[in-house]
Amino acid sequence: MLLLPALVPAQDVIAKVAASIRTANARELSNHFNATIDLSVPGTEGTFSKAQSEIIMRNFFTKYPPASYTQSHQGQSKDGSQYAIGMYKSGNAVFRAYYLIKTVNGKPAIHQLKFENEE
Repeated sequence: MLLLPALVPAQDVIAKVAASIRTANARELSNHFNATIDLSVPGTEGTFSKAQSEIIMRNFFTKYPPASYTQSHQGQSKDGSQYAIGMYKSGNAVFRAYYLIKTVNGKPAIHQLKFENEE
């Protein structure tokens, strides 16, 4: 029961992140980034600052505007981190989306975000 209060903000962030992906809102999505995040989208992979990551995601959403995003799974790792997995569709392209949220200084933030092509 001690972890329950910590889960509520992370669950709230998961819902907000999913909504930001559905609407291709890179600005809103970046509000949930850690100071640096591990980011992977087609053609770009690495550890980037919050500002760089927002630009990369804006470019991704411009190139692949969303037709739909459905979150298929979410859970908690042994270390208390929250994660979510979903499918992002844009035209004929389909991506498996994954993000990891860790709490830093009492605030949940995205530490890892990946969009991988589904073959």
